[in-house]
Amino acid sequence: MSGIFASQGAAELTTAAVLVLSAGLSAAMSVRCLKRRNRPLLFWSAGLWLFTFGALLELMFAGNIYSSFAAKAYLLVAAVLVGTLALGSIQLSKSSRIRKGYYLFFILSSAFLVYSLLTTSVGNLLVDYVVAAPIPAQIILASSVITLPAAAVLVVFAYKSYKARRDPRFLSIIVGVIAVSAAGGLYIVQYPSFLYVAEVAGILLLWYGFL
Repeated sequence: MSGIFASQGAAELTTAAVLVLSAGLSAAMSVRCLKRRNRPLLFWSAGLWLFTFGALLELMFAGNIYSSFAAKAYLLVAAVLVGTLALGSIQLSKSSRIRKGYYLFFILSSAFLVYSLLTTSVGNLLVDYVVAAPIPAQIILASSVITLPAAAVLVVFAYKSYKARRDPRFLSIIVGVIAVSAAGGLYIVQYPSFLYVAEVAGILLLWYGFL
């Protein structure tokens, strides 16, 4: 594969950087959550820990450590982490009906993805040590059912918070979420190199926005 990941070393370096940055942000968010006992922070920190786990799997793949189970775990985490972050944002809604409705939607859509992963064969997703091979259409569909509404929830509530407070950090969250969410989309449409670029850019923006 041509481009910025022409070697195993480049893939390992980039995935290691994403792992360190995401682990640091996840830890900082967890400490803040424990201090404030805040429900949005609980879900946001959980989502970031899922992002960190996904980055760990990417580092394993870059090191040529691969299995079908790890591939399916990666596809599951990549979608569920966006939904979990959205669970944090939906806590900002004043309507209990909206919150409960999103809880139910998230549970059902996640169950659909798990079912799709259990019943669909996933081959080797790696090309030159990075996630770049096509994935089955059913898994793309099931993942999109989770990630597209979740990304919309994240952007809408971050924008509302920005309008209320005029804090540029909320704009950083919006752009960071778009970058992280778009990473999977870029992979699906066969721009795998940008998957990792989007992750690095997204986690840096989230660092600024959340902290």
